[in-house]
Amino acid sequence: MNRESPNLRQIRPRRFSRIAALCLIAVAALICQSAVNLPCAMANQQQLEWKAGIASVVITPDQPMWMSGYAARTKPSEGKIHDLHAKALALEDAWGGKLVILTLDLLGITREMRDWLEKEVGRRYQLPPEALLINASHTHSGPVLHKPSESIYGDSFYGMSAEQIERSRDYTEKLLPKLADLIGEALKKPAPARLAYTHARAGFAMNRRWRLEQGYQISPNPDGPVDHDVPVLRVEDPEGKLKALVFGYACHNTTLSQYEFCGDYAGFAQEYVEQDHPGVTAFFIEGCGGDQNPYPRHGDQALRYCKDHGRALANAVESALIPRARPVAGPIRAVLDTVTLDFAEPPTREQLNEQAKSKNKYERRHAEILLDELERNGKIRTTYPYPIQVVQFGDDLTIVALAGEVVVDYSLRLKNELKGRTLWVAGYSNDVFGYLPSLRVLNEGGYEGGEAMRYTELPGPFAPSVETRVIDKVHELVKSLQTLKLN
Repeated sequence: MNRESPNLRQIRPRRFSRIAALCLIAVAALICQSAVNLPCAMANQQQLEWKAGIASVVITPDQPMWMSGYAARTKPSEGKIHDLHAKALALEDAWGGKLVILTLDLLGITREMRDWLEKEVGRRYQLPPEALLINASHTHSGPVLHKPSESIYGDSFYGMSAEQIERSRDYTEKLLPKLADLIGEALKKPAPARLAYTHARAGFAMNRRWRLEQGYQISPNPDGPVDHDVPVLRVEDPEGKLKALVFGYACHNTTLSQYEFCGDYAGFAQEYVEQDHPGVTAFFIEGCGGDQNPYPRHGDQALRYCKDHGRALANAVESALIPRARPVAGPIRAVLDTVTLDFAEPPTREQLNEQAKSKNKYERRHAEILLDELERNGKIRTTYPYPIQVVQFGDDLTIVALAGEVVVDYSLRLKNELKGRTLWVAGYSNDVFGYLPSLRVLNEGGYEGGEAMRYTELPGPFAPSVETRVIDKVHELVKSLQTLKLN
């Protein structure tokens, strides 16, 4: 027996080792299975932390109005091709952070409109300023919005009659509370949602700056810089059913030049996406398309071109839905700030007096406006408070919203300098005051470089520091949100 005992002791540990090994294998299998399922579980948890509210309203004028975008128009609108819309997407993360994206089928939004809406939705719904992102499609087939300056100067840049100015004022005054109500409607009906990001490309935008012996003109330049990216944000319910598609493109909405209200190619793209996906609301965000035009455009076939471009963009959105989209998690972190941009040295009183004699009515009016400012204030403004908004969705998506008609250089540069993150750069956001040229465009001159300032109340052109100021501020704001995350 004593000789067997050691053998038994040797056998028992081995038998125990087999059992332990089997248990460990089973546990390891469970751990491996859990590890396999963990990304999916985490993705589902991340996606389902969202709530989304969606609302839309028609903003087509109910009577003939002067149309914005082209100074050459000589009469009010004559009906519509399709309705113009305002749409609101209200997002809320698991921590209660909110973001409202408001898109408009309009030429732009003034700083005064942004300020009014910001205060109103803050008062009504306690929405902080940085949580409101407003983007205009820049359609040139929408109504002229009223500007307070028209009350000062007693006329309109477009040469509108007193009756048309009054209609513009009435439309704008009614539009603002309608937009505030729309935002409230979206905020008041949040539903569980998943967010995901994807993108594709569309190729009908072309740089429009064509060099001549003396300056630049608007003409297709197939060799100029472009940004053909079509970013897409998917909003789905918990079962994976699409509820909204937010997509962007960097191109002027200038296919049409007629006298009927229309959202141009962006309006048709939204229409086609909604037709292809019943029950889905399509949102368009205008990118850095200040020097980009849709080609072909205008002429007898303009409406066909417009629909074709809209279908091309809708097809790009459809293509973006084919690959598996990347889940977008929270929290939402947003910041809205201003950077001071300098104008070049303003013209002297003598120079303005000489310009006021110009045969070009727009140069003449611009001089008169600046002379009036000089008379009232004793000087002409030398700076502009430029708003920049940055929104981060966890580590998955960053949206940079720039004001004005931003040229494509800004989008291309920011995407290059902020590599390593999914970046969506929008223009025409929160304040569409005129063109924001890059240093390249400023040095080249031409329409976007400074000539277009004659159609504003601003002195212009901007100083050479303009691009550096904007880019540096974007980097600062992105870094501030990253620091906020770490804290």
